[in-house]
Amino acid sequence: MYVQIDLDGPAGTLRVSGHGLPTVELVRAPGTDPDAHTPIGTRKPALLTLSVDGEAAVIRPARGRLLRRSYRVDVRTDGVRYRLVPCGYVESRLTRDGRRIGTLVCSGDATVIDEWDGDPTPRDRALGTALAAAFGTGASPWWETVGDIVGELIP
Repeated sequence: MYVQIDLDGPAGTLRVSGHGLPTVELVRAPGTDPDAHTPIGTRKPALLTLSVDGEAAVIRPARGRLLRRSYRVDVRTDGVRYRLVPCGYVESRLTRDGRRIGTLVCSGDATVIDEWDGDPTPRDRALGTALAAAFGTGASPWWETVGDIVGELIP
């Protein structure tokens, strides 16, 4: 199934669409400066608006600090809870209501590689692709991050 991903990080817009898929749109608040680490330009929930097939959805990206789990992105839409959370250096796991439904990879270039457990719904596919494209996937383990920080402090 072909998925169209239109990401404009500097403008803060993302649109995911395709035949048989609900359209997912994520928009960063106009006039806000993008951060350099997030493809959509922010991890601040107050600056993001998400819609799935024209219906408002709630999005809550975590701050993205030391632990892999701190890079999670939670969404609630149509009574369903989705979570995208890093599970390796480059990949993130997508869950629906706490059950794993797939693994996605995106390095921030709006190209998403997906591997689904079973048969995902069109909403699963569109929303997972949008979250991976907007926030990227994967993260280093905490101990490696701490090592990098310590290494930077030692002259």
